[in-house]
Amino acid sequence: MPDIPAQHDGGATILEIEQQPDAWREVARLIDERATSFVGGLVARPDLRVILTGAGSSAFAGHIVAPALRHHLNRRVDAIATTSIVSNPHDHLERETPTLVVSFGRSGNSPESVATTRLVDELVDDAWHLILTCDGSGELSRTHSDRDDSLVVLMPERTNDTGFAMTSSLTSMMLAALLLLGPADHRSVEALATAAEAMSARRDDIRALARTKRNRFVYLGSGALEGLARESALKLLELTAGEVVSYFDSSLGFRHGPKSVLDADTLAVVYLSTDAYTQQYDRDIVTEIRGQLGDDAVVAIGPDGAADAAWTMPVAGLGDSLAAVAYLVFAQYLALFTSVEWGKTPDNPFPSGEVNRVVEGVTIHPLPTEGRA
Repeated sequence: MPDIPAQHDGGATILEIEQQPDAWREVARLIDERATSFVGGLVARPDLRVILTGAGSSAFAGHIVAPALRHHLNRRVDAIATTSIVSNPHDHLERETPTLVVSFGRSGNSPESVATTRLVDELVDDAWHLILTCDGSGELSRTHSDRDDSLVVLMPERTNDTGFAMTSSLTSMMLAALLLLGPADHRSVEALATAAEAMSARRDDIRALARTKRNRFVYLGSGALEGLARESALKLLELTAGEVVSYFDSSLGFRHGPKSVLDADTLAVVYLSTDAYTQQYDRDIVTEIRGQLGDDAVVAIGPDGAADAAWTMPVAGLGDSLAAVAYLVFAQYLALFTSVEWGKTPDNPFPSGEVNRVVEGVTIHPLPTEGRA
């Protein structure tokens, strides 16, 4: 692992960012025959619905990987946050539709995590659970470890991040979903690991971006990369303790009002699609913002060979859901270094406890009797 400059106070967070390439290789090795058999038997059903769920970053993981799973499985795949399912279960769950629920959870201790799986069991006649988590002692893992209708897949122990923000935990769970239900294989994992290592080698350039101390950051992307933009914005908001404003949108949607957020102190990060058709729309917004604010106000990240991309990664041909796993390393570094520039402690940006690693204070209310079938 590269040496960390003495003046950098990244603590555990930077180590957890930089361990990701090796952690991803480990994730690929841990997907065993039992896991592939469990999933394979379910996705063979033509009527199967897949729900990807989690809270916060774990919810955004679903939004990022859903397009790839939808194309690969040719099945209905919906990304729905646990927070939405818990508060409005009848809006999202269908009793007569066989459903596989894929739960993402770093610890599995978020109040909504187990509550969601219980609601699914109550409101869906034929339901199965795939639990992707980093903590075998967490409530989600313990609840489902001995059930015939559930499979718990534990990520490598080192991905149970101790830093405040999810980094290696998030990308490892995303990759596990793409390996089990999507197009990922050992070759694509190695390609992503190589791409992330190349990005780590440029971390001083990312630190230089952070040193410009912009007050506003905008992240844009299309399709799966809109989910990536949302996670990127959250990462920066979390690690700067809300002191730096961040925003996300799709490349086309940004013009419809949200573009008002741009000012002379904004840095826009645009993720370019690996799809040539979609990439045209991403490049159009890059050109437009550069024309308004100047070249230095936009960072475009794309696959090798992409026009207008100042930062490229060898992810061409992998598809956007997979490319997002590697692109996310850039967003993590930028959030980390911006946090440090603003005098925050990335491992614990909220020392007074206003925001916690595992959400507290949530009351799970019982489902009314009249709401039950």
